[in-house]
Parts: sequence; structure tokens; C-alpha cells
Amino acid sequence: MTENYSKLRQQAESAFGKAQSQLFERQRALDDLNSIVIARNEKTQRLREARLAKELQDRVASAAKSGSKSARKS
Repeated sequence: MTENYSKLRQQAESAFGKAQSQLFERQRALDDLNSIVIARNEKTQRLREARLAKELQDRVASAAKSGSKSARKS
């Protein structure tokens, strides 16, 4: 069942369809960018936590090492 639309209506439908598809594409691109930003932030947080844990471990090891040196000198 095909309906006959006026040329003006067909042009309006076509323009609306293009606008809608552009909107959906833009939204999809933004969603992709947002997921990249979220993943990057999560990775940065994991790396920061790992670095801080290693720095703490190094400080504890350094303190233990210097503590044993001073104990030997006494």
C-alpha cells in the first residue's frame, strides 16, 4: 500500500530522516568517546594505586634496611 505524497512532503521527510540519522550518529560518537574517557580514567586510577603501593613498600623496605644498619652499629 503505497501512498502518494506531495513533492514538498517527500523533501521534508527526507530532510527529517537525514537530521535524525545525523543526531543518532553524533550521539553514538559521543557515547564512544565517553566510554574511552571512562576506561582511561579507570586505568589511570589503577596505575596510581599500584604506584602508591609500590612507593609505600619501597619506603618500608628502606626504613627496615636503615634500621638494621643502625642496630649493627650499636
